[in-house]
Amino acid sequence: MMSMLDGSHLEPDPVQVERTNLVHVFRLVVRQLLDAFPSGKTLDEEHAPLRHFFLVLEHILKHGLRPRKGLLGPKREIWDILQQVERLCPTAQDLTTSIRDLPTVRSAEGRARAWLRLALMQKKLADYLWILLENRETVLLPFFRPGALLLSEEGAVIAGLLVGLNCLDVNLCLKEEDLDKAEGVIDFSLYFRETDQENPVNEDSSNAENTNVAAVLDQKNYLEELNRHLTATVQNLQTRLESVTATHALTIEDLEVTRSQVKRLQEEIEELKGNKDGNKVADDFVMVQTEPEKETINSHDDAIAQLKLLLAEEKNRRLDLERELEIQAGLRAEAEMALKLVERDTHEKQDSLMALRKQLDDVKKINLELYKQLQECEIELVERGRLVEKLEDHAAHIAQVLAGLGANPNPAILPVDDTEDCSQQNGSTSG
Repeated sequence: MMSMLDGSHLEPDPVQVERTNLVHVFRLVVRQLLDAFPSGKTLDEEHAPLRHFFLVLEHILKHGLRPRKGLLGPKREIWDILQQVERLCPTAQDLTTSIRDLPTVRSAEGRARAWLRLALMQKKLADYLWILLENRETVLLPFFRPGALLLSEEGAVIAGLLVGLNCLDVNLCLKEEDLDKAEGVIDFSLYFRETDQENPVNEDSSNAENTNVAAVLDQKNYLEELNRHLTATVQNLQTRLESVTATHALTIEDLEVTRSQVKRLQEEIEELKGNKDGNKVADDFVMVQTEPEKETINSHDDAIAQLKLLLAEEKNRRLDLERELEIQAGLRAEAEMALKLVERDTHEKQDSLMALRKQLDDVKKINLELYKQLQECEIELVERGRLVEKLEDHAAHIAQVLAGLGANPNPAILPVDDTEDCSQQNGSTSG
């Protein structure tokens, strides 16, 4: 029985597993988008990883969404959450208004899908999600149950992954898509690749590496800009925290002064009560003297109560600022980690690019050597051709001599060379 209880405690939280799976799948889809399309190319609705991206993002936004209250209560939709962005960020009003005016979209889910696509085309999707996460207590908490992905730390991870997509150009036609219809399924075969595949070494691969390096550098620059923005935000929060701390210290000092005054008045009242000698006149005098003192004490009690309320409010405000400062510090740490990963990826791709360039130089040297050998062979071939021509001329000359011998039997008429040859032949025959 104890072993069964121990085994039940070791089971993972299903909600945590769902959040982890969604984050992993989302990271795979984003990586596929960044790897498949370098900078300079435009994505459209025909690209499968882009469709998978919107599908996974919709599941992330729906994770932990509260159901409707009762049978007649309104249904909670993602569109209701996305409409809150225009209240927090005035630049999103045009986006939301254009989505409301789309004639081809009728349902709330279709408007939410169109809003996400248009925000990605404007390269503002990551910024709008950051705004929702910064106001999660006032905007997201009424819509989601505890343990939802956007209410947990994984929400910041999703927003950080969306930052990298700002280097991509997306062009989608919202009027031609049927956004009211439910999306399909994800083909995971696109995201599981074998690691032992060999890449061909040629100029196309070097150009692809160059474009990938450019995309990574663009992403690095954006992350550096985001890091500077987060640093400025943290500095502002620290300044506000210091001002709240100073106000809190002043409030505590005022409270201590008021308490000392109240304590002094109470001591005076005790002294007046102790000096009573049982005389009625003295008692009346003490009563007459203590009535204003009681009024003063009551007024001081009211002031103390107000100061306590102000102190409680300042404490709550300070706790909120400290919590926000921790969130910003976490976001800054995540941005720095992402920047380090991008730098490491950049160094790796630069090393591979240098190796490819070295291999290309080796290939060029080999081609140069082959070209030199080819030239030498051509020169040798020309020389042999000339030698063959000389041999052919000599053979033709010999043929003419033989033809002259056959036509003119008198050796005296022959040329000197021919007579010498004939005399030599006769001497050889006589010998």
